[in-house]
Amino acid sequence: MSASFKTSRTHPETIPNSDIFAGARRRAMPEFSWEARVKKPQTVAKLTELGRVQLSRTFFMRDFLYSDIAEIHGLSNIPDDPDLAIAAGTRLCEDLLEPLQDVFGRIAIRSAYRSAEVNRLGNAKGYNCASNERSAAGHIWDLRDAQGQMGATACIVVPRFANEWTGPDDWKRIAWWVHDHLPYSTMEFFPVRWAFNLQWHEKPLRMIYSHIPDARGYLTKSGMPEHDADHREWWEPIVPR
Repeated sequence: MSASFKTSRTHPETIPNSDIFAGARRRAMPEFSWEARVKKPQTVAKLTELGRVQLSRTFFMRDFLYSDIAEIHGLSNIPDDPDLAIAAGTRLCEDLLEPLQDVFGRIAIRSAYRSAEVNRLGNAKGYNCASNERSAAGHIWDLRDAQGQMGATACIVVPRFANEWTGPDDWKRIAWWVHDHLPYSTMEFFPVRWAFNLQWHEKPLRMIYSHIPDARGYLTKSGMPEHDADHREWWEPIVPR
């Protein structure tokens, strides 16, 4: 990882399961009632307060709560465990989204947090949602995975990159940039505007998968050739001067 992109966060293996972000949330939202654990909002006022929680320098919780599935099917895409959603979302934003945005400009969020209810329906109706078990610590930020680890995923587009780099293999350029610079867990790439799922996880897999026709499969994962190489020849041309 390039020194200029290292984060100052605690190493994931040292993160306890307790509420480690209470202080940060209190500073960000002094008017919110944070005693004990934060309960799922049941009123517009409480949901508004949750949406105001600042996860990082430029991202707020509200940025990640919209869901097409919830909108069409009349569901509420609200965390059952706001504490865990905020904790995982903070790491996603501070460790991955902010550094990516600092280099490539504004990030567009296509899909991010999904409640267990929304994700379950999306899976049942074939809306390209994995099962809740597989989505835990991914799109379902407030549900730990089977190993008890937390994580968070957002599907994003980087407009400045996607508008300029449209060749059939150009998605690999930003994939390798993230791989060489940021502590991601998984990335999954899609053909429309090079959208990709970007996941932070306590136990990162360091895996990149493509759903792009003619390039479907793993770009890299542990043990594959070039996994630990320097991929500068791929990503150097896309870095803004």
